[in-house]
Amino acid sequence: MADHYISNSHLTIDHIQTIVETKQKLQLDEASKDRIIKCRAYLDEKMASGNEVFYGINTGFGSLCNTIISNEDLSILQRNLVLSHACGIGEEVPQEIVKLMLLLKVQGLSYGHSGVQLATVQRLIDFYNHDMAPVIYQQGSLGASGDLAPLAHMALPLLGEGLVYYKGEKVEAKVALAALGWEPLTLKSKEGLALLNGTQFMSAYLVWCLIHGQQLSHAADIIGGVSLDAFDCRLNPFYENVNAIRNQEGQIETARHMREILDGSEIIAQHKTHVQDPYSFRCIPQVHGASKDAINYAKTIVEREINAVTDNPTIFPDTDEIISAGNFHGQPLALALDYLAIALAELGNISERRTYQLIGGNRNLPAFLVANPGINSGFMIPQYAAASVVSQNKQLATPASVDSIESSNGQEDHVSMGANAATKCARIVENLEKILGIELFNAAQGLEFRRPLKSSPKIEQIVADFRKEVPFVEDDKFMQPEIQKAITFITQIK
Repeated sequence: MADHYISNSHLTIDHIQTIVETKQKLQLDEASKDRIIKCRAYLDEKMASGNEVFYGINTGFGSLCNTIISNEDLSILQRNLVLSHACGIGEEVPQEIVKLMLLLKVQGLSYGHSGVQLATVQRLIDFYNHDMAPVIYQQGSLGASGDLAPLAHMALPLLGEGLVYYKGEKVEAKVALAALGWEPLTLKSKEGLALLNGTQFMSAYLVWCLIHGQQLSHAADIIGGVSLDAFDCRLNPFYENVNAIRNQEGQIETARHMREILDGSEIIAQHKTHVQDPYSFRCIPQVHGASKDAINYAKTIVEREINAVTDNPTIFPDTDEIISAGNFHGQPLALALDYLAIALAELGNISERRTYQLIGGNRNLPAFLVANPGINSGFMIPQYAAASVVSQNKQLATPASVDSIESSNGQEDHVSMGANAATKCARIVENLEKILGIELFNAAQGLEFRRPLKSSPKIEQIVADFRKEVPFVEDDKFMQPEIQKAITFITQIK
C-alpha cells in the first residue's frame, strides 16, 4: 500500500480508517514542508529583529502571560512547558488512539501556522511510522487550552523524556530513541506550545468512536432484523411510504436497510395474528435512524476539526501577524461527543428492550428461550447483564460539556470538558458492542424456534456464521464464554 501524504487535501474519517487498516506510512508532501519551513523562518526572524511580546513565545503561560521571557531562555521555556504540563493520571490511552493523536497532530501542524521546526513534525511522523506510541493517560485535560496534559505526554518522548511503547514493550523514551539512533530534540520558541495546544486528544477519540460507532450502527440494524423474525414481527412499519412522509433522513435510510435485510424472509411474510409490535421492534427506523443522524452530525464536526489549526497563538507569515485567540477550545467537539454518546447509548437501550421481549415467553417462544424452562433458566441472566450495561451507559451519557471549572487563576475561566466527554463516549462504544452481542445471542436462539420457516438469505447467512462460533443452547451451560464469543462476533458484521 502506498504511503499517505500529509497535505492540504481534505482528510475524512473514511480516509483515516483506510490509513489505519492498511497500515500506511505517513509522509509530508513538499507543499506542507514548504509551509512549515516558511512559518518557522518568519518566526525566527520576528524574534531576532524585534522587541514585540507574543503570548507563549516570549511570555509565561496561562495567568503568567504578562511575565516576559528573554530570548536566551526561550528554548528552556518550551522544554519546561512540556515537562510541567505532563500531569496525566488514570488509565492509559489505548495505543490505537495514541497513533490517531500523532496523525492528527501532524496534520494540524502541516498547515504552516504553528511555527514548529520541520524536524519536530518529522519526528512525530517517525514515531507513527515506527509504531512508537507515547504513554498517555486518559485523565487530566479540561479540553480548553487544548488537551494540555495528554499532549504533553505525547510530546515528552521528543525530548527523550517519558515512556513509550516500542516493539510491544513499555520502555523509557530515551532507550527507544537510542535503539533507533535518534537524538532528543531541542525545542525552539513556541514549539512546546504548538505541541500542547490543540484538540488532538478529543479529536482522536471522536474519530475512533465514529469509526466503531458507524460499524455498530450498521450491525444494530442487522441484529434488529434477526430479532424481528425471532419475535415474528410485521414488515409494514418498514414500508417506504410510511417512513418517507416523516422526512427524517436517518429514519428513511434505516427503513430501507431493514427492508433489504429482511428481503426474502418466510417468517416476516407469513400471516400475523397480532396487529402491531412493541416499540422496540416497530420503531427501529425512528430510533436507529435518529442515531444515524447524530453520527453523521458528529462526523461533520470532527472532519472540520481534523482539517484545522487548533493551537495558539497562530502565525500568519503572509500578513505579518501573530494572533493569540482560542482555537484550542474544545466546545465543538465536546458537544458532538456528548450528542454521539447519547445516540450510541440509545442504540443499546432499544437493543436490550428487544432482548427483554424475546425471553418473555410470548408469540410461541418458550420462556427464557429454552425448551424446558424451570429446570433450565436459559437466557434469563444474559438480559440482566445487558440491562446492567445499559444502565451504566445511561449514566455515562450525562453530558460533560455542560460543566466548566475555572483554572489558571481565572485566565482560563470557561472550559469544554471535551476530554471527559471523549473518554465517556469511548466507554459507551465498548458497552454497546456488549449489548448488541447479547441481543444477537438471544435472537439467534429465538430464531431456531421458528423452524422450519426460514428468515431472509442475509439473516440466515449471519446466523450460520454466528453458529460456527456460538452453538444453540439446549440446556443450561456456562454462559459467559458464549456471551463473550457473541460480543467478539459483532465486529465481524459488515
